[in-house]
Amino acid sequence: MTFSTLSNDIFNEATKSYHVTDNVDAPNPNPYSPQTIEYDLFLKNWIDAVQWHLEDIIRKPDIDPVDALALKRRIDKSNQERTDLVERIDSYFREKFKEVKSLANAVLNTESPAWAIDRLSILILKIWHMRSEVEREDATPEHRSQCQQKLTVLLEQRSDLSSAIDQLLEDIESGRRNMKVYKQMKMYNDPSLNPSLYQINR
Repeated sequence: MTFSTLSNDIFNEATKSYHVTDNVDAPNPNPYSPQTIEYDLFLKNWIDAVQWHLEDIIRKPDIDPVDALALKRRIDKSNQERTDLVERIDSYFREKFKEVKSLANAVLNTESPAWAIDRLSILILKIWHMRSEVEREDATPEHRSQCQQKLTVLLEQRSDLSSAIDQLLEDIESGRRNMKVYKQMKMYNDPSLNPSLYQINR
């Protein structure tokens, strides 16, 4: 099984699991053992699914401003958890390929494997929700037709991205590409780096 196949299977499983309750406060029913890549993949998509729906909720035109602020801070926290988890998945690949000797003409990729997998997780959610629009019985035929066209594009993107991820991992394993990871170094959540936070204490 390729890594993209594993990822697609688990992301689909997690997305389906979230929509059993469709509740941003539902407990995460992760069926995999902690400290495994399967566990992290399920958790990754679960975080993305919850955040997807938080982003929907915060856009309600009649939302109470106090509730909106609380949601914004929850989304910020979720973004940090997402970033930390992506970096943990990259650590898995760094460990897996630590003995690989890069070829003399090895090149760098524009993103690490885990950030490509992050995009795949979001894509699975887009496909789920676009398919829901295609199947909406209360939608107009025009709406459903437009959504079907978009769904076709999303499915093609999933196929292309999955192939690209597997190719990237093959290239790293063969030494044709270097495995190099940079921390995201997000600053807005760090009270020592965000002026709006550290100036409060001056």
